[in-house]
Amino acid sequence: MTQLHFTLEQDFFTGLFTKSREEAFGLLIQCLLNQFLQAESEEKLKVSAYERNEERTDYRNGYRERQVTTRIGRMTLVVPRHRNEPFHSSMLENYQRNETALITTMMEMVVQGVSTRKVEKITEELCGTKFSKSTVSELCKGLDEAVHAFNTRPLEGVYPFLIIDALYLKVREDYCVRSKGLMIALGINKDGRKEILGFEVCEGETEHYWGTFLRKLKARGLRGVDIVTSDDHSGLVAAVRKEMVGVGWQRCQFHFIRNILDKTPKRHQTSLCLELREMFNASTLEGAREAKKDIMKEYGELAEAAMETLDEGFEDATNIMCLPERYRVTLRTSNLLERENGELRRREKVIRVFPNVESVIRLMGAVLMDHHNDWSTLSRVFSMGEYFEERDEFLPELRKAA
Repeated sequence: MTQLHFTLEQDFFTGLFTKSREEAFGLLIQCLLNQFLQAESEEKLKVSAYERNEERTDYRNGYRERQVTTRIGRMTLVVPRHRNEPFHSSMLENYQRNETALITTMMEMVVQGVSTRKVEKITEELCGTKFSKSTVSELCKGLDEAVHAFNTRPLEGVYPFLIIDALYLKVREDYCVRSKGLMIALGINKDGRKEILGFEVCEGETEHYWGTFLRKLKARGLRGVDIVTSDDHSGLVAAVRKEMVGVGWQRCQFHFIRNILDKTPKRHQTSLCLELREMFNASTLEGAREAKKDIMKEYGELAEAAMETLDEGFEDATNIMCLPERYRVTLRTSNLLERENGELRRREKVIRVFPNVESVIRLMGAVLMDHHNDWSTLSRVFSMGEYFEERDEFLPELRKAA
């Protein structure tokens, strides 16, 4: 179509002067767009209204109304219908692409931590109409399919290192607010890259829930795990020992130090903390054990309960010492996952209380999926060459700790 002729009835044209500038401009554009649709229809049919022509390709079959939202307001378009072949307008196809882009952008804003209330204000400023916070929440349900596919994807290859932890969130359920755990598994693959392996909402960190979570990971293909790093939660540890037979368990040293300091008189906490860190930074397990003896001798009477905790958990917290040095710092704590939890907390503070469990999976899952995709383009956590070369030497020692 190279040339269009638009016509305006006199009453319509003069009526525009009684409207505000925004209303008049919106009505004028609406009128022109409807005439554009009519012209497109005639071009496809190759006949104008009431015209008889042997070149006719189809017949008119009435109209349907289509509501569209634009920067100058909401408009009602009268879209022609054809009897045999559906009428497709290039203008509406462009609008659908723009509408999809807008919806995708709104979903991305929510994932990145913008509250639905703020999204409502932004869309009103950009589009001249409100997408209410409930509408934005409904639109975000479009994330469900992608998040579910990500969380149930087959796990291919081996994951020598596994870090697991749970994050507690507030969820509205049965007309009250309850605390729910979000269990997360982060793996490091054979190339030394991080991956989010899975996540699931649970009622609490019992052996039952952690065991179910680990069994699902194994059913999806999790294999080749040599060591699991986590805190000392009894339910979690019991599930690891039951479901990950023959896999070494590393007690998170950061949480372990905190457990010790919690039982230490406040006046001794700073000095003890420094000595505990020096102990864990020892280059050999024998050196760490010697440092432990010195600490227990020095603080045996000053912090008896703390020294009992140190003695009880020392071996579990130093299992990582049998690995080559370059892997110890990263794997001796759950900090890789704790940093991810911090990002999730930033989003959670915007929402405060999730309306249901599905919304937890939707938003937190979208954030985890987003970060997982980013990691695939970043540098590796470390090279795995040395690890696999020396694996047969230290693996027996690691398995003794299983």
